[in-house]
Amino acid sequence: MMIKKPEILSPAGDFEKLRYAIAYGADAVYLAGRRFGMRAATGNFDDGELRQAISYAHARGVKCYITVNIVPSNADLQQLPGYLELLQDAGADALIVADVGVVAMAKRYAPKVPLHISTQTSILNYEAANFWAELGAERIVLARELSLPEIAEIREKTPKALQIEAFVHGAMCISYSGRCLISQYMTGRDANRGACAQPCRWKYSLMEEKRPGEYFPVEEDGRGTYLYNSKDMCMIEHIPELVRAGIDSFKIEGRAKTAYYAAGITSAYRRAVDAYMQNPEGFILAEDIRAEIGKVSHRNYYTGFYFGAEECGQFYEDSHYIRDWEVTGLWDSCDAQGNAVFRLKNRFFSGDTLELIQPGQAPYRFAVTEMTDDEGNLLPVAHHPEMRVHLKLPFEAAPYAILRKETGESIDKQ
Repeated sequence: MMIKKPEILSPAGDFEKLRYAIAYGADAVYLAGRRFGMRAATGNFDDGELRQAISYAHARGVKCYITVNIVPSNADLQQLPGYLELLQDAGADALIVADVGVVAMAKRYAPKVPLHISTQTSILNYEAANFWAELGAERIVLARELSLPEIAEIREKTPKALQIEAFVHGAMCISYSGRCLISQYMTGRDANRGACAQPCRWKYSLMEEKRPGEYFPVEEDGRGTYLYNSKDMCMIEHIPELVRAGIDSFKIEGRAKTAYYAAGITSAYRRAVDAYMQNPEGFILAEDIRAEIGKVSHRNYYTGFYFGAEECGQFYEDSHYIRDWEVTGLWDSCDAQGNAVFRLKNRFFSGDTLELIQPGQAPYRFAVTEMTDDEGNLLPVAHHPEMRVHLKLPFEAAPYAILRKETGESIDKQ
């Protein structure tokens, strides 16, 4: 049987994240302008930066998909024609859309740009998929609530030219395909217009109406309970099953997360998919790839709905991120003799054990035996943010290499 290699589609919340995602192996990136996207809290790209981002990606053989997936009001529609024309002129490889009005306008004002139908439309069956295909969609982004057998059936009963994209990693929303009203109700910030305040991550208690001010925890611990707090999806262990289900594009959630997250998660899925394609029958996930997934900030992992709804996706004890590693330095330069310079992000000491990660390779672990500043002075500790730290490595470190160290900390991000 012919096995089609899936695309690795990575998040790019700003230009730095875009660069790291591409460096670490993304086939395509998805991003948003300052308007009409579902992640208003990220840096995103102004109109000029959108052109630069698309050009940067294309120069490296990477596709660039632009989200235009808010549910717009009448007032929003006035600015949409010019924006769609700009995206077509800039060379966008696809528009990710959710609203049928936006679909109609995209056909009028950006007819040369393929349409990808957003997960916001909750595509759960082959009839819905075929509807969008008949409307001219190149790709559908499936609802997260589907199992692998359901996805396989959709693949079987839809045109082969219709591409199927599915989330394989990242945060999960408690609401059906992300269509949540809690944020708007509680804070006035509309999740369907990209401004979610994430109230699902807050702690909650019960209050009886005749006892105002008396809070009764539905407790897992003394601080309250986290009734809505979802685990993060992780499918790194199940590359063969995802491929066999017929998924064309593996989507990584996380435009609001860090460049380090974009690099580490993209690298893990890139290396796992490449290894599987080289040896489908004998594929075994390398231990360092499995470990890499745990070295970025994350909540407890599970496999979403892919294997049915039996596995509990809620975590009631807290809403902490598990953050056992931190970035200590970003690549600045390195020569062929391994004389490397890194820009400091978090302090480390001479004698610390660090890991070096770089595109396409397993991590390299080493102890810091000697480091200096730009003047050649020995440093017992590097602690000034953005200072240039000189290290000696046994090889040339690639651009976009990252230094990190183990911390064993968890961070409460309510």
